[in-house]
Amino acid sequence: MGLRDNQVNKNKSFAQSFKHALDGLKSLVLTERNFRKHLVLAALAVLLGAVLRLSINAWLWVALAVFFVFSAEVLNTVVESIVDLLVGNRYDDAAKKAKDVAAAGVLLSALFAVLIGCLVYIPAVLALF
Repeated sequence: MGLRDNQVNKNKSFAQSFKHALDGLKSLVLTERNFRKHLVLAALAVLLGAVLRLSINAWLWVALAVFFVFSAEVLNTVVESIVDLLVGNRYDDAAKKAKDVAAAGVLLSALFAVLIGCLVYIPAVLALF
């Protein structure tokens, strides 16, 4: 065995799968600037929701929007990583398209989150007056 034993087979247990998922989450937080931005915005949305005492239905919409953006960002990172692995440091039209489409997925999910934010938070803020 080498200095570092890298797993190449299927996970043997749920605990092992869970550890790999946490490793992926750690990687996202440490290496993906946009994921960190989304985390901060999600925290702000949760804080504002707590201050405004959102209803359970409003919380469900906010949670859906937040996790939709997180999921899109995860998929975007996966696409970028695979494309970079395949094409390396050279330009390729198909690679550009894959990365652009993945980024568009994040943009669409973020626009959905903004829409949900407007529909949930504007009436809640107006109700204070």
